[in-house]
Formats: sequence, C-alpha cells, structure tokens
Amino acid sequence: MLLFHRDLGGEGRPPLLVLHGLLGSSRNWQTIGRLLSNDFHVCALDIRNHGESPWRDEHSYDLMVDDVLFWMDHHEIERSVFLGHSMGGKVAMRLACRHPDRVGGLIVVDIAPRAYPSTHIPEFEAMNALPLSDLTSRAEAEEKMKALVTDWALRKFLLTNLERSATGRFGWKVNVSALEDGMENLEEEPLDSDDLFGDPVLFLLGGRSPYFRAEDESGTRKHFPEARFVRIEGSGHNPHIEARDQFIDEVRKYLDVRWMMFRKP
Repeated sequence: MLLFHRDLGGEGRPPLLVLHGLLGSSRNWQTIGRLLSNDFHVCALDIRNHGESPWRDEHSYDLMVDDVLFWMDHHEIERSVFLGHSMGGKVAMRLACRHPDRVGGLIVVDIAPRAYPSTHIPEFEAMNALPLSDLTSRAEAEEKMKALVTDWALRKFLLTNLERSATGRFGWKVNVSALEDGMENLEEEPLDSDDLFGDPVLFLLGGRSPYFRAEDESGTRKHFPEARFVRIEGSGHNPHIEARDQFIDEVRKYLDVRWMMFRKP
C-alpha cells in the first residue's frame, strides 16, 4: 500500500521521515517537522490504519516496515534519516536493523526495543464505547468522552482521531478493530536477538516517562552499540510536545553530524 504523507518542507535537501506513535498521525508532527526543514526535506507519514493512510485487517511490524520501504521506493528515496516515536520508533528500529543501507540516521523517541505489557486497553475501550451513530456535534463527543477518559490530555489526543463525514456522521480516522486485533504483536519485542545497527542512534527520552527504564540501556546497546541516550527532564512520553525547544535542540545536534555523513555510501 502507498502511505499518505505530509510534506513539511525542505524539498531538495536530504530526506527525514517521521513515524508517529499508536493512535497518532502525521498531524502531530507538523510543528516539529517544519522547524527541522531548514536542513532536511521532512515528510511525516501516516502509518497503515492511521490518519489518511489505507486501512487493512493486518497490522504488524513487518508490514509497517514494508509499507515504509514501498513509500521510499515510490518516491525514489534510497536513504533517509528516520525519527520515530513510540510505535513508530519500533518500526524505525526494525527497519534500521533489517535494511541498514536505507537508513542515514536514526532518532528514537521514548521507546525501547523490548516487549511492553498491554497499556492501551483503556483507550480502545473508551473509543469503542463512544456512541458514534448518536453524536450530533463534536462538543457532545467531547462531553461524553469525559466520562470515559478523565485525563484531559489523553482525551484530547484520542479525539484528534474523530472526524465528521460530509453526511454529518462521526467516525474514527484509525482502524480501531485492526489495531486492537494487532496489539499482541505490537506489544512484542520488535527485534530478534541478532539484529544490529552499528551507526550512531539518538534516543530521546521523557524524564518522567515510564516507557524507557534505566535498565533498558544495556539491552538497547546490544542492538545499537553506538546509541546515545538523552533524558529531557520534566517531560513525559511526548517530549516533542512537552519540551519542544530542548527536543529540537537535541535533534539538531544529532542531525548536524548526520547531514555531513549522509551522502557517504
């Protein structure tokens, strides 16, 4: 399938592809992408079953990697720097280890290459419980979601996936059913024991986030021996939103070096 992408500027410069997290989309990365487009041609992709990209019943890391490679081939991109957040970070790590010749740099945001327990059940339960066919306005949807999701930030994030059709009916822009069915696969470790990517990798981590533990560093270095870990204090799982200035500064430091190295074979 051909994924939807959002071109955030910098045409003619080395490519940088952004891969969002579970239940996110390319829209979440517009501000960051445009800030990075002075030196790179930034495109944010919608992963399958998200945003404007096609829906399929199957959802796995292998399929997501294949989708990204197909998109690169379609756009005649041989190599790219990748920036992946959460699920998108796992996709980028798998792609880098399996297809290192296609990767000119790797930035992973707040995720480790390990298995994770199921943490998204409440989100899916809330989305399934929202009576879409009865909704008459977005304000009504937000009011009903308050009873289902008490956390304001999470509620707003989930509702970015709610859209109203030309006929006035509400629906989700994510394939909730396929994502639920694929969660067992998504929770697994994305890499095999012998997967390796030897180039420098930047791991940007939320200082308050539980997603990347101190003990994850040693396991990560088995796959990424040149990994550098930067914790952005005061931020959670979304440091690109909660600490944007520091996030951009760290990304630019890494990209300054990768820009010089990028065209090397």
